[in-house]
Amino acid sequence: MARLALLPLVLAALAGQSPLGDLPAQHAAKPAAVSFLFPEQVSVAANKPAKVDLHFKVADGLHLNSHTPHGEGLIPTTLTAADGSEVRLAKTDFPQGTDFAFPDDPSQKLSVYTGEFVVQAEIVAAKGNHLMQATLRYQACSSNTCMPPHSIPVAVDVIAE
Repeated sequence: MARLALLPLVLAALAGQSPLGDLPAQHAAKPAAVSFLFPEQVSVAANKPAKVDLHFKVADGLHLNSHTPHGEGLIPTTLTAADGSEVRLAKTDFPQGTDFAFPDDPSQKLSVYTGEFVVQAEIVAAKGNHLMQATLRYQACSSNTCMPPHSIPVAVDVIAE
């Protein structure tokens, strides 16, 4: 008899549902360390260099090594575009990083990005509508530890006329 009483609980667990109904998930997805904010779409002159500001946000409590970090062995933030696309990434200008020091060693300063930052990309696109697919590679750290390097996709619909 006790086995029959447990059957609905076991079936719900196997189906990935809470046997107690719609309770909040215990294991919420961890927020991304960096998010691509915008633009989703840009219009540019075909076959001519065009500047596009790519906006990113670093999660609260984290920082990224800048594009030009202070010190060897630190992984810089970079932006690369897929080869063979109708949209070419001709140049990237990264913002200057902000100096950051850990409380236990204020003499050692790191060059980092926090909050929102903008990468100015210069693109050249063939005439037509294209999807620029790029990748932002970074290493995010808290004041206690650094995470392994990670990459996020950067996709922008490019209309070249």
